[in-house]
Amino acid sequence: MITEQQYRRLMTTYQRTGVVSDAALKAGMHRETAARYLEAQAGPQQLKKPHDWRSGPDPLAALWLQAKPWLEASPELEAKALFEHLLGDDPALAPGHALRTFQRRVRQWRAQHGPPREVHFPQVREPGLAVQLDWTHADELGVTIAGVAFGHWLCHAVLPYSNWQWAVPCHSESLLSLRIGLQAMLWALGGVPVQLQTDQSSTATHTLDRTSKKRGFNTGYLALCAHYDIEPTTIHVACPNENGDIESANGHLKRRLKNHLILRGSRDFASEVTYAEFVGKVCTGANLLRQAKVAEERPRLRPLPATRFPEAEEMTVRVSSYSTIRAKGCAYSVPSNYVGYLVQVRVTETELSVHYTQAEIARYARLPGREARIDYRHIIASLVRKPGAFQRCLYREQLFPALVFRQAYDRLVLLEPRRADAHYVQILALAADTGEAVVEEALSALLREAIDPTVERIRARLGTVTAPTIIAAFAPELASYDQLGGPEEVSA
Repeated sequence: MITEQQYRRLMTTYQRTGVVSDAALKAGMHRETAARYLEAQAGPQQLKKPHDWRSGPDPLAALWLQAKPWLEASPELEAKALFEHLLGDDPALAPGHALRTFQRRVRQWRAQHGPPREVHFPQVREPGLAVQLDWTHADELGVTIAGVAFGHWLCHAVLPYSNWQWAVPCHSESLLSLRIGLQAMLWALGGVPVQLQTDQSSTATHTLDRTSKKRGFNTGYLALCAHYDIEPTTIHVACPNENGDIESANGHLKRRLKNHLILRGSRDFASEVTYAEFVGKVCTGANLLRQAKVAEERPRLRPLPATRFPEAEEMTVRVSSYSTIRAKGCAYSVPSNYVGYLVQVRVTETELSVHYTQAEIARYARLPGREARIDYRHIIASLVRKPGAFQRCLYREQLFPALVFRQAYDRLVLLEPRRADAHYVQILALAADTGEAVVEEALSALLREAIDPTVERIRARLGTVTAPTIIAAFAPELASYDQLGGPEEVSA
């Protein structure tokens, strides 16, 4: 008996050469065997007589009588769970090691009597028509930035026709990361497909209404699509198979990145920019294998616009009486002299900056979560005047710029509970005036020596620090230069 693979090789070779002996040799069989299969024009499975008789008693007859009613009532029951349940009632219903036989019989029953199974219909892909975009968690890659674990996502886009792909590391599944990822993909591709397809689960693209099943595109996403003249489309709710190309490509991309990280010999990168370049290089290498189909797509792509869509989100907000602004659900402090003023806020995926009349007045790195970002230097003048406000301040925990400041405050509470807040506020004021680093160093030294960290002792420590030498600015004496030229000569 030959295998199906041998039969297919035999038929392919014979159709190409017409020589039985050559086809038999290629398929690895005797010439007479090859001639018999060529004459029958049927494979081994077709010629095999079905074994439809039983050579002995059915060992699962009693068990199967009890199993059938369960399967007819609940066809989704797993064979193993049903087997264990029935044997739990009567272990004598089946001999040992009969599980595989029972599973095979349940599978046969489902094929003949079970409900229809879901059918996936292959789709015709048109070159240049669509790009699918999705986010995927990438923590499993184990990437670190300057030695620190880098928890991140990949904003990933794929052309379904050619499987051309591009990915950009990002911090979250957001509209800001979509702006960066989509534009990086379009400019790397050099053109714009007709449609952009996403799912409906992300607030980056949709406005989610808990009171309604309808989900519409948000205004920011529509503005991005309008800039590139690309039609936004979506899949049905809870139907990821409709986004099958990108769902499959997510796994393939991460496996490819894992392999290249191993070949690189290190998962640590100097910066996020360096890591993004690495991901782009891996995508470029993968795309080299798809150039033939990509060449079919490029002529059908629309031209890129003259400029990119702004990757930062800008807004105008008013500084509250707390000397804070709110952006993306998070509070940020600004210098107190801007209380009541309207300021411009520029938000990217990684940082936030605040401007007044084009001048930058504050900048923060964006972090996960909604924790307030408060710089004590912005509010220290008011806090010195009202030290009692420190005890119940909403942002009190943000007023400890380093762990040693918190340790110093706890020591002051033990030393003089009623005056601890006023003493600590004075320490913050000293840090704002002389520099946080030197005050932090002085606090650390005092705590190591078990000395109470009062403002006076900190000042005394700072007084022992050698002050930097200040060199006076050079001021030339211009009158002496007049004597170097001599009297002015008059030309004839």
